[in-house]
Amino acid sequence: MNSKFQSPIMVYADTSVYGGVYDDEFSAASVRFFEAVRRGSFQLVLSEIVHRELSFAPVQVQGLFQEMLPLALLTPVTDEAINLQQAYIREGIVTRKSLDDALHVALATVSGCSLIVSWNFKHIVHFQKIPMFNAVNTLNGYNNLMIYSPLEVIENEDQEL
Repeated sequence: MNSKFQSPIMVYADTSVYGGVYDDEFSAASVRFFEAVRRGSFQLVLSEIVHRELSFAPVQVQGLFQEMLPLALLTPVTDEAINLQQAYIREGIVTRKSLDDALHVALATVSGCSLIVSWNFKHIVHFQKIPMFNAVNTLNGYNNLMIYSPLEVIENEDQEL
């Protein structure tokens, strides 16, 4: 996935990916995603929002977050991110009940990530919402953001490394 001449892909992983490691349905792909981070295929980007949400998670999920901290870039919650989050809300992409979901997407966007991974198929990884997030990003002068589940970004087992 990554040659020695390419920079790793900057990727924001929301809270669901950390918990996915310990969920039977999502474990295999989540584990492989974090293995790719450890190998340097991805440059992980974290936020205080992920940290806050995981403070309520089981101890092993919090431990995974702590393990990833030294490998990650931290993106702060800025006025710029909050303004973009509010633009998503104004456009009706998500409701006010999903403020943190909108903030995850905004943080990934303003921090310059190419990709956000999530298991949140209702508010983030959704075929109708993805083009709407990107339309708002374009209208506000940002690049498009690729939005996928971890299953869609891990290397194929048949692929040579």
